[in-house]
Amino acid sequence: MASPENPSFLARVRQQLQHFHPVERRLADFVIDFPGDLASYSATELASLAGVSNATVSRFIKRLGYQHYEDARRSVREEKESGSPLFLASRASGVEGLFAAQCEASQDNLRRTMARLHEAEVDRIAKALLSARKVWIAGFRSSHSFATYFRWQLFQVKENCHVVPHAGDTLGQYAASIVRQDVVVVFGLRRRPAGLRDVVSLMVDSGAKVLYVTDDQVARHPGVTWHLQCRCASQGLLDDHAAVIGVCHLLVSRVIELAGPQERERLQRIESSYSALHEL
Repeated sequence: MASPENPSFLARVRQQLQHFHPVERRLADFVIDFPGDLASYSATELASLAGVSNATVSRFIKRLGYQHYEDARRSVREEKESGSPLFLASRASGVEGLFAAQCEASQDNLRRTMARLHEAEVDRIAKALLSARKVWIAGFRSSHSFATYFRWQLFQVKENCHVVPHAGDTLGQYAASIVRQDVVVVFGLRRRPAGLRDVVSLMVDSGAKVLYVTDDQVARHPGVTWHLQCRCASQGLLDDHAAVIGVCHLLVSRVIELAGPQERERLQRIESSYSALHEL
């Protein structure tokens, strides 16, 4: 894991960029464009592709602070696993077969994710969302988009649901209001902020039921009520989130199916409001 004391591979290259000899600089420019490829190359392959000698690769790696070439490759693999787009890009990428490959990846992610779910668990989540005093929904970075999407869907039948924190607020302002009768939904897709685990632990400590939605690279959290792991594998720069959207759709569809007369009446009032305001 990269840190100020143990910087990432790319950070090391950039720190040394002005100090490389001309031939080493050529190698640096080569790896900066597609740093993730280093995980696939042997030292000899890298030297050949960059047009330098094996000795240059060896000096380059040592100048970066690695004892061996394999240490550098290991660092790059860790960066790729973290989901950094810089490390997921590859010289081998191209448009040939892109559409078919993307479609297959999305379908495979959705199939594998749904295979992990159980009907009884989905029903328990849906019933908890319906009966909760309030539903609090949180997501940071890219996960904020899924939090707002989930709330937008759920709001059709559940009035007391809120995405937190609001702009200009802090999460602590809302955490103090969460009680045992509530449900908290936390989206934690990579790349996650460093303090997300503390956020989830705080939600668990509130006594509320906690639904944690993540990619399948996250170990199952022992404290939450439900942990749904979505497969987000992709051959491209960005994770494929088709399964995340599918899970959101499944959960809210089941909530609507289980909704009682009061919740269904809300749907009717919403439709009447649309008509009255000529909004749609």
